Amino acid sequence: MESAPRASEITTPAQLAELLDARAYLADPGLATACFLALKMGRPLFLEGEAGVGKTELAKTLAAVLGAPLIRLQCYEGLDAAQALYDWDFPRQLLHLKAAEATGATDAARLEGELYDRRFLIARPLLKALETRPSVLLVDEVDRADDEFEAFLLEVLSDFTISIPELGTISAPTPPVVVVTSNRTRDVHDALKRRCLYHWLEHPPFDREVAILLRRLPACTEALATQVARAAGRLRDAGLVKPPGVAETLDWAEALLTLGARDLDPDLAATTLGAVLKYREDQEAVLQNGLLRHG
Repeated sequence: MESAPRASEITTPAQLAELLDARAYLADPGLATACFLALKMGRPLFLEGEAGVGKTELAKTLAAVLGAPLIRLQCYEGLDAAQALYDWDFPRQLLHLKAAEATGATDAARLEGELYDRRFLIARPLLKALETRPSVLLVDEVDRADDEFEAFLLEVLSDFTISIPELGTISAPTPPVVVVTSNRTRDVHDALKRRCLYHWLEHPPFDREVAILLRRLPACTEALATQVARAAGRLRDAGLVKPPGVAETLDWAEALLTLGARDLDPDLAATTLGAVLKYREDQEAVLQNGLLRHG
């Protein structure tokens, strides 16, 4: 089996696009160039866009291309540094302390030193990414985290160094490849964006979405891929609460294939709307306006 290339062995954006394509991720020239520059310049890649356009999937595919583990930090409201960096395994520390006491150990200083040994440290995603070489760190949906965490993340991504009071400073000999994503539910601070290379992901144009469907779903006929992509485009133009992304288009086509569809029958499409639209209001609007009965 051919070994995965190192980042240093990828010499052009076109080569990177081909490597992504080989794993069924079709990147346009702008995205391939932004990703290539992030690799070469050692800068985080900040991807912003609607949900389902392929931001997270790019990080997964890039990890596969590089033969590196994907380490994912899923952001959410209330996420703090301890949950992202490291934590101490208190149950194991307590067991160790009880075992030491059972053997008659009385040297308090030695016991304290043993309690804060590296073996009792639980590495969370950021520390794990710094200690894993090579790795791809995905900071997913950073817009869901609080401002305080965003400021902390900026500090970590600036020098890829973490200070642990009990153990000292841990630095990454080779920084991880970092992909930061945002669905733009709120504005991310300029300071974090300045640290990164930025790329906005649009919904793919019609021809590219057809190609994605055919690549990701080999059983899909060209007629079905064409009709599903065209219908998805109409849904995105319909002013829905949550327009479908590529992920939902793929789910919809897969649902239709599972039911044996060879083309987009309006009645069958209506019964499978749950695969592509996740709000009741959107489904009702589509059915009432007959958006599935157009060619």
